[in-house]
Amino acid sequence: MNDAELFEPHRAHLRGVAYRMLGSLSEADDAVQEAWLRYARSDTDEVANLRAWLTTVVSRVCLDMLRSRASRREDPLDVHVPDPVVRPLPGAHDGAPDGPEDQALLSDSVGLALLVVLDTLSPSERLAFVLHDVFAVPFDEIGVVLERSPGAAKQLASRARGRLRAAGPHADPGRVRGTDARRHRDVVEAFVAASRDGDLDRLARMLAPDVTLRADAGAGPAGPSRTVRGAESVVAASRQFASLASAARLVLVNGVAGVLVAPRGKPFAVLGFTVDDGRITEIDVLADPERIARLDLAAALG
Repeated sequence: MNDAELFEPHRAHLRGVAYRMLGSLSEADDAVQEAWLRYARSDTDEVANLRAWLTTVVSRVCLDMLRSRASRREDPLDVHVPDPVVRPLPGAHDGAPDGPEDQALLSDSVGLALLVVLDTLSPSERLAFVLHDVFAVPFDEIGVVLERSPGAAKQLASRARGRLRAAGPHADPGRVRGTDARRHRDVVEAFVAASRDGDLDRLARMLAPDVTLRADAGAGPAGPSRTVRGAESVVAASRQFASLASAARLVLVNGVAGVLVAPRGKPFAVLGFTVDDGRITEIDVLADPERIARLDLAAALG
């Protein structure tokens, strides 16, 4: 087989790794393309495990991208919602089934809440955590990528794990499963119904008292970007967009029920929800027109 035929079976896995590292679908694609170029220039005849070798390569590319991103950022990150993976609900219509790249992106049901917390880690902490805790890469291999000892890599992953625990149960990468997913959908459906009815009291009862809403609007009409905390404040903020509730449709956002707002079929915003004990604890809203335009929403629109 030629290089392309050997590389292609690993593309979906590499994109899944890069998405968790970067929280950006377009940057994940760029990282995989760079990994392909490095592979094509390398002599891999003696490589015993090509998947592991390519995982190391794409991880190094992502680490460089994360470090470059951090060096360009003069101020702390304000409000940033990572790129969501949006697909139709099962049975919603006769859209195409998820392909291997979708499955790789969404294995372990990586949620927006987890990706938000990962954005707060240092590049080295994020790489160590993602490779070890999500993809079970041994610390000796992670140390090679980081140019550190296996013990140092283990310490970085432990530090990252501690930050995720401090962020609460919503940052558990494997939290939503089975009946939890059904309950999650029930809560999101009820949220949409209450929004359409304009029933603010019912809406408030569905929110945890310390609920957090992150709205990443970029330079779009839904701005300014902001973080809103507390049920009363979130309900107040929802009044501004009550007219859009009729354009909300249920979709899968990173593997669980979420909302795509598309007035007259034109995508306006994507909402991801974190649900704990029957109440919404986090709402992540991406309403940046430039980023929305780059998302693959055709299947979700139907």
